[in-house]
Amino acid sequence: MTTTTRTTRTTRTTSAATLLVAAALVTSCSGQEPGAFAPRSDDARAVDTVFWVMVALGAAVFAAVIVLLVLARRGRGDDDDQPTLDRRARRLVIGGGVILPVVILVPLTVVMLVVGARISPSRDAAFEVEVTGHQYWWEVEYPDGTVTANEIHIPVGRPVRLVLRSADVIHSFWVPQLAGKVDMIPGETTELLIEADDPGRYLGQCAEFCGIQHARMRVLVFADRPDDFDAWWAAEAADATPPTSEESERGAIAFAEVGCASCHAVRGTDADGELGPDLTHIASRTTLGAGTVDNDRGHLAGWIANAQGVKPGAHMPPIPLTAQQIQDLLDYLEDLR
Repeated sequence: MTTTTRTTRTTRTTSAATLLVAAALVTSCSGQEPGAFAPRSDDARAVDTVFWVMVALGAAVFAAVIVLLVLARRGRGDDDDQPTLDRRARRLVIGGGVILPVVILVPLTVVMLVVGARISPSRDAAFEVEVTGHQYWWEVEYPDGTVTANEIHIPVGRPVRLVLRSADVIHSFWVPQLAGKVDMIPGETTELLIEADDPGRYLGQCAEFCGIQHARMRVLVFADRPDDFDAWWAAEAADATPPTSEESERGAIAFAEVGCASCHAVRGTDADGELGPDLTHIASRTTLGAGTVDNDRGHLAGWIANAQGVKPGAHMPPIPLTAQQIQDLLDYLEDLR
């Protein structure tokens, strides 16, 4: 094989690797939520720093390997004697197998230890929120027993400890703009501290494959100003709003008769199901099915009639209802704010 051919192959390999890295970075920075490269908390910035340190060190290793490969190929000639080749081989082994890993891994280990200590969940927090992962939604419980689903509200600028559990399979909680990723393992409890610098809505995602609808198991974290957070919590802790119309009253009756109450709870009523999300204030949520569709009357109607048509694999079965029952249920659920 000629030197030109070898150099050409090396150049092609380098170009392909560069294109792959560039494609990954462009995809990651496309502006689509969640945005790992737009941190909005100290912990998220620490994780972002670790990522870029790893990218820089990885690029240095890649460049060093390419340089050594080129030098090794160019330095080998037909007239080289065996002792000379052996010396070169030893230098490559020592340099590439001992010195280079030490130079790379020692600073990386130091950075990881510093960041790990910085983002420890054992730090002080304003309060705790219990988050339980289900296929394919999130149950959220506040210290006073207030339960909601798929949306977490926190006060801006105050750290909140999330106590994470799984009700079925392995899940992973990740809101990349606020904190790192933490696994949720059945039978185990893990913790994560989240905090937001600015008010806003931050999108999270289950980051461990958990079944057919893993990709549509999202969570929204709302960072509210302190007064807004206090008002939200007070409203969320209240019992369900009683029906406000004749249609809504019929919907409440249908809710109990068609079996909704056996799976869902509505505080302040006889509905105390535990299999599905708490619906006490469902009308105040922004999405249905853990971020699958917007929470509006049309999508809610489709979800009630046949959730499988909206999110195949969800644990809510189709419910045989008349058109009038669906409308009455919609009126009732839209009152639950």
